[in-house]
Amino acid sequence: RGKRKTTLTEDGMFLYRRAQEIVDLADKTEGAFKATDEVITGDIYIGCGETQGIRTVIEAMKKLRDRHPDVRFHLYSGNDEDVSERLDNGLVDFGLFVGNTDLEKYDYVKLPDSDVWGFVMRKDCPLAEKPAVKPADLADIPILCSRQALHSNELSGWLGYDFSKLNILSTHNLVYNAALMVKAGMGCALAIDNLINTEGTELTFRPLEPAMRADLFFAWKKYQVFSKAAEKFLKLLQNI
Repeated sequence: RGKRKTTLTEDGMFLYRRAQEIVDLADKTEGAFKATDEVITGDIYIGCGETQGIRTVIEAMKKLRDRHPDVRFHLYSGNDEDVSERLDNGLVDFGLFVGNTDLEKYDYVKLPDSDVWGFVMRKDCPLAEKPAVKPADLADIPILCSRQALHSNELSGWLGYDFSKLNILSTHNLVYNAALMVKAGMGCALAIDNLINTEGTELTFRPLEPAMRADLFFAWKKYQVFSKAAEKFLKLLQNI
């Protein structure tokens, strides 16, 4: 309690957020009981990282909607840590993971696509004169890096030394704001190709060399009991 207002304590804020999750989960559970064998309705919740591979998931979404127009989808965007937390808490039915992720506690299918890692930079950046970015090119270059990539053993292996030795200007969990910082001339952003539209802008993309790709995995909790809508959606995705 302050002089003019009251605010939640740290424990109170935790309880508030957890209560929101409980209410969301209750609504999700209620919706799952409304479907019948004849008419498939309800909501499907998907957590996903930023990737072009979402197109495969969207294809399955469209096929299901064409057959069952009363099904609704809810997408939650975040990094792998965010998606994993929501999947573990039952707040999403599925999670789309990008790259080197521990999937031991999940069942999953590997999607046919993969993403290419590289750097987004201004066209007037010295690195833009090169066809690709090598580890030796990064000395003293201000780098904007996702928090997930910063702790990736795979990327550290490509670099040949720890990421902490680089000039890390900032970290982020989603790349859009990082792109605005690159446009402002603050540095180069480590990113997956095609997430930032560089066509007709002052930005360009250069892949890593040696090349590094990120596999895509569509996962769900082991022994998950699906709603009828989620079960049909998964079968469509597996067929694709």
